[in-house]
Amino acid sequence: MEYTEDDYLMISGIQHFQFCRRQWALIHIEQQWAENVHTVVGELMHKKVHDPYLTEKRKDVLVTRALPVSSKALGVSGECDVVEFHSCEDGVKLYGHRGTYQIYPIEYKKGKPKISEEDILQLAAQAMCLEEMFSAEIPEGAIFYGETRKRENIELTEELRNDVKKIFQEMHQYYERRYTPKVKWKKGCTSCSLKDICLPKLGKVSSVKEYLSQALIVSNDL
Repeated sequence: MEYTEDDYLMISGIQHFQFCRRQWALIHIEQQWAENVHTVVGELMHKKVHDPYLTEKRKDVLVTRALPVSSKALGVSGECDVVEFHSCEDGVKLYGHRGTYQIYPIEYKKGKPKISEEDILQLAAQAMCLEEMFSAEIPEGAIFYGETRKRENIELTEELRNDVKKIFQEMHQYYERRYTPKVKWKKGCTSCSLKDICLPKLGKVSSVKEYLSQALIVSNDL
């Protein structure tokens, strides 16, 4: 199955979805958003990285930033923070450049490496888009963490790719149904930027719209 551009979801949404399906639905379906210190720091870091006019050549490495990517197979689109093209004998050709190159995506994140896989899944999704666009194979990528100032090299395994496919399939199903999951309180809720919108302690409410409707009914009865 191939998706049309009208059906594309945001690649970055996979990390929201993996962290909390309700958070993803509030942002991507109900169009709710709120800032906290974590989101502001992350945004500032990405602004520094995303200079679409900057392309660097470092010896045998071509570095591009804010590279737009998409996939008809996954039904997603977005941008890669940084993509390095390493000169090699068995790689892909790039318009306007001699030789062939191996593609190496790099995702930038604030903080430090997580135990969970949200960041890794996003990197894998970007790599899969690049593979489709360039008809290439990308065995590895990296995540750069702002707190440690180090790259974490990530092997893009077949198992990881299958997880990405399954998650995006589920995301498309949620989006088509306009479905927002009910609240399930967990430890991560305390640091979520949407906690005042999500209202995780009111677990009986399935959506912001439903909560507002109930609040209006109560106020009218008073």
